Amino acid sequence: MNRVREYRKAKKLSQMELAEAIGVARQTINLIENNKYNPSLDLCLRLAHRLGTDLNSLFWDGDEVKNEES
Repeated sequence: MNRVREYRKAKKLSQMELAEAIGVARQTINLIENNKYNPSLDLCLRLAHRLGTDLNSLFWDGDEVKNEES
């Protein structure tokens, strides 16, 4: 699970606007938001930078680790 959609909407960006800003197709953003595409590290970094956040906040859910440790 990632928070790309959440951060994109908070920035009031459409999928197309985000895609154009980072140099990918709109469909790529859609696939990432729906957890159907594993983006490269470079793409993750571009997303995080454009959305004004870091990789941990965008792609890592601390609750998952807590559940695994229980």
